[in-house]
Amino acid sequence: MHLLSLMSLALAASSISAQDIVYDAAHNATPIYGTWSTQSRAVVPGEGFANPAQESFTYPNNSGVGISFSDDGWYEVARYRFTSNATEPNCIIGTVVWAHGHVALLPNGSIVLTPIGDGYQQVQAPCAATSNFVQNYNFTELFVSWRIFEDPVDGPKLHLFQFDGSPVAPMFRLSAAPNMLPKRMLRNVTGQVVTTTSDGLVSTETLVSRKKRSAAAELPRPVAAVVGLIVLGMLSTVL
Repeated sequence: MHLLSLMSLALAASSISAQDIVYDAAHNATPIYGTWSTQSRAVVPGEGFANPAQESFTYPNNSGVGISFSDDGWYEVARYRFTSNATEPNCIIGTVVWAHGHVALLPNGSIVLTPIGDGYQQVQAPCAATSNFVQNYNFTELFVSWRIFEDPVDGPKLHLFQFDGSPVAPMFRLSAAPNMLPKRMLRNVTGQVVTTTSDGLVSTETLVSRKKRSAAAELPRPVAAVVGLIVLGMLSTVL
């Protein structure tokens, strides 16, 4: 998805209100508003996950994704993930992400998330030259469609599909109320520093983030997740 296309979608979305959405049989088990989290239910947005003013996180007990939607057009997302490296199974990359901003539910069934600019992430890459750092994270996200089904055991289950149609891990409703930090800029993003690494990657961060590089806490990796990623990496190498 090109940046201009996403920007066009965001602009179009800004004129759409939630009242334009038709909740048909495909996603009327419950409104999308509220707080959702993936299977472990360990990753929940709002207070207790991120402290934007300090550019820090409280790490959940398990990896996963959480997201909240409010009926006045705001969203907040929390992500805690580990990714394996097929060529170097022990080089597991961990990321913790927090962002919030405006959400638009379009009549064609898509969702556009537009951050307000104070999102951030911590990246831990043990095999990289800079192994643990905090940087800005502000990306407009498009979900081409969404569905809410009633799971007989777990209740409402939200299915999101990314811009290319690939599914996101199902999310389960934690509450009908959105769990969110205040709906305003919560982090000072002045004094941004743009750097380019030796492999051509560009990183944008604040001066505060740069000072905290060496002080960033280590990500506690859930044992089950780490073992699974190492096994997958080893299998990928063999195959």
